Amino acid sequence: MTTVNGIYETLDDRFRTGRCTLGDRHLERLYEGCRWAEGPLYVPAWRQVIWSDIPNDRLMRWDEATGTVGVFRAPAGNSNGNTVDRQGRLISCEQGNRRVTRTEHDGRVTVLADRYDGKRLNSPNDAVVRSDGTIWFSDPDFGIVSDYEGHRAESEIGACNVYRLDPVTGEIRIAAGGFEGPNGVVFSPDERRLYVSDSRAARVSVHEVRDDGSLSSGKVFAEGKEGVHYDNIRFDDEGRLWVAALDDGVHCYAPDGTLIGRLLIPETVSNIAFGGPKNNRMFITATTSLYSLVMSVTGAPRI
Repeated sequence: MTTVNGIYETLDDRFRTGRCTLGDRHLERLYEGCRWAEGPLYVPAWRQVIWSDIPNDRLMRWDEATGTVGVFRAPAGNSNGNTVDRQGRLISCEQGNRRVTRTEHDGRVTVLADRYDGKRLNSPNDAVVRSDGTIWFSDPDFGIVSDYEGHRAESEIGACNVYRLDPVTGEIRIAAGGFEGPNGVVFSPDERRLYVSDSRAARVSVHEVRDDGSLSSGKVFAEGKEGVHYDNIRFDDEGRLWVAALDDGVHCYAPDGTLIGRLLIPETVSNIAFGGPKNNRMFITATTSLYSLVMSVTGAPRI
């Protein structure tokens, strides 16, 4: 085990030979002042990073050209995960409002999903858009267990699922169930598999996507060692999976599920996202801060 510049920790030689340690020699803090930061999203057309400050009930934005930070939206429904659809519109998981929304190009907010089978969702957490336009999102109960990140309430559904949403027809259906606390969701680059991090179970599972849009029961891709739990997950363009591992920094897994390296971060890591003009800048939300690291690896191709 070797550490470079106090940031890159090599656990398997593939982390070094895969050129994962040749990026920035220091971690850049872009903003400090959140209560609990999550959901970073780089929007190329805006050259901005949008992220969530959940307990403060606001969406924040950092401008790449000027380095300035401001409030994008407040209140924001205790938003958590953010992504964009095929038309470049912002998709947000609003924990407090228990819904998934889309911000239109004129600024209007459209509710895409707030119920399943007539029952209110728990607290949507993270979302990913497939190339066919469908939106897949996790729905743990994190936002209803207390008033800190949402509003305390009983679950109407009684389970924590991953859903598939057709934004054209409005159809919402369970893609996979049986999770303790589903969190990050991401498709493999070929979209044949969906990876899901289950924070409470401390594992990442991988599910085959069937032709009808349903998911297989899945198998374990990675499990956290004692005391290590996972939040969101992102692929680079060589098939490595990068995982926000809370107090254990950012993990990097080879395609076979081997933990090959870590990024050491001074705060508890919640979420990560690739961005920048070359898609090789990792943006990291960690407790109170937004960090960035220009890397020698590149994120998976953007939609």
